[in-house]
Amino acid sequence: MVEITIRGAGIFGLSVAWACVKRGATVQIIDPFGAASGASGGIVGALAPHVPEKWSAKKAFQLDSLLMAETFWREVEAIGGTPSGYARKGRLQPIMNDRGVELAQRRAEAAHEFWHDNAVWQVVQATGADWEPASPTGCLIYDSLSALIHPRQACNALVQALAAKGITVKAEGDDQGHVLWATGVAGLTKMSATYDRVIGAGEKGQAALLAHDARGLPQLFADGVHVIPHSDGTVAIGSTTERYFDNPGQTDMLLDDVIARARAVVPVLANAPIINRWAGLRPRSHSRAPMLGAWPDRPGHFIANGGFKIGFGMAPKIAEVMADLLLEGRDMIPDGFRVSDNF
Repeated sequence: MVEITIRGAGIFGLSVAWACVKRGATVQIIDPFGAASGASGGIVGALAPHVPEKWSAKKAFQLDSLLMAETFWREVEAIGGTPSGYARKGRLQPIMNDRGVELAQRRAEAAHEFWHDNAVWQVVQATGADWEPASPTGCLIYDSLSALIHPRQACNALVQALAAKGITVKAEGDDQGHVLWATGVAGLTKMSATYDRVIGAGEKGQAALLAHDARGLPQLFADGVHVIPHSDGTVAIGSTTERYFDNPGQTDMLLDDVIARARAVVPVLANAPIINRWAGLRPRSHSRAPMLGAWPDRPGHFIANGGFKIGFGMAPKIAEVMADLLLEGRDMIPDGFRVSDNF
């Protein structure tokens, strides 16, 4: 007998399936479009923390998840024999003025308070190296908590690890046991129509992949652009944030602007060829936070949705919390992440 049915094979569905299988549960995964067919099939993969100030349950949850990530992904890789693209190499950001330097220094103190010895947030001097964003002050923020991942590779790594445990993604099937709905934008759209209110929606993002080998170096964030040096010798540039759009799967001049900004702040990328342009919809809940928990008026049904820009960073912790709820009935979901915050 199947104990858990998971509908949706994006990062949330696959991660929760993995956590349940590791605990000995019998799981089936159903997705008519296959694994990572939506936003989880993107190319950027910046696992970056919120700033370490005005501490909250959401930031504490994210910290736990980012600290869990290396063990989570190394185990997935070991079982499935496939790389995820995960690497914790930190992040560099330029500081634009003296006020920004003072703010960064205060945040360094807050990081010491809230991150303890797990990671640092510090002001460092620019060295003039090729792989640094241009900084008017000559100062950069370096944090050692940020990591990166290749979304498509990571989802494939989970698929292979689950296959090693006898679990494959099926195109169709009947609900059995508890049912988790991790159906991304389609799920949010359907719920909004059913309840005649905005539960969530898709928000378009555009990104590009450049042919430049910067593997092993930190990710960069400058002028609103993430620059991610993947372990396969490519660099991802992203992304736009678009609530209004004509074609969700089409790239356009907004991506051209992102690429131009990335080349300006990281001149070593000036002549790097573009090898892929990507556009897609990311699931944003009404509360903007991940939406987790029991479906209010559907006994035995649960929701994990709304990953938006932080789904991969939150996935290790969300997987454990949802496995607690599905298999043991233990509700460890923090305030601000509950389904009820959106209904």
